[in-house]
Amino acid sequence: MTDPILSIRGLRKAYASGTEALKAVDLEIKRGEIFALLGPNGAGKTTLINIVCGIVTPTDGEVLVDGHNWQSDYKYARSRIGLVPQELTTEAFESVWGTVSFSRGLYGKPRDDAKVEALLKSLSLWDKRKSIMMQLSGGMKRRVMIAKALSHEPSILFLDEPTAGVDVELRRDMWALVRKLRADGTTIILTTHYIEEAEEMADRVGVISKGELIAVEEKEALMARLGRKTLKITLAEPLEALPEELGDWDVALEDDGHQLGYVFDVHAERTGIASLMRRLSELGISYKDLSTHQSSLEDIFVELVHGDASE
Repeated sequence: MTDPILSIRGLRKAYASGTEALKAVDLEIKRGEIFALLGPNGAGKTTLINIVCGIVTPTDGEVLVDGHNWQSDYKYARSRIGLVPQELTTEAFESVWGTVSFSRGLYGKPRDDAKVEALLKSLSLWDKRKSIMMQLSGGMKRRVMIAKALSHEPSILFLDEPTAGVDVELRRDMWALVRKLRADGTTIILTTHYIEEAEEMADRVGVISKGELIAVEEKEALMARLGRKTLKITLAEPLEALPEELGDWDVALEDDGHQLGYVFDVHAERTGIASLMRRLSELGISYKDLSTHQSSLEDIFVELVHGDASE
């Protein structure tokens, strides 16, 4: 296995109030992967990114960027990292070309019009190169922010909630763009609270909750957890006990016998719902309502935390 391009070790951030924004996070990012950091708002995603990018000072821990300490070798570390923050902050009266060229110069890179041109073309911004920032749509501004972050040719790109507040069409454009960047050799780390974003793009997924990294898994493993739904069957008459004849299904008796809960995999070829309903009919068990419940991120967090505790 190649050395990780980014190693985060024991990273912690505590404030004077006693609030712990990050709790001893350990994480290694593989070279060339797309890693999605998944969690609700306020979980610590942006704090983690801002520490790695040198914007926030940690209470404890260290970060190695391609083997170099991000504080003692700050200039090298920052030259390797690009950041697209959540907030669209650009000079309103600057042109697209000027914005991207200036950002390249900030990192000490020599002027290279050919590289800026290639970057703008790759992001479908070439036709907008003379437009001033305030004239652009939100989606185009987001593209310019990515161009700014890539202007100094970093090998690691952080995207903090890249599709927050954008429409579905632009979100899919962004996904395609991220995949193209990875194909060009950039390591991508994105934060999101959209499950489908992680599912669409990531190779691996980390789950963060209340400042704690509670799981890091290959995407398929995590999505298998997210693929579960529960069918709630409200019975016409309560049952005192679960009939043995329902032993072939993962069924639980709930609500003092008034409801059956059946967990199934939405990705499975056969969910088992049809056969379960037939069996209930054969047993003379009638019902008055059906509903399904999709596992939420919060459900997954609870499951992961309790799962870790039991190991």
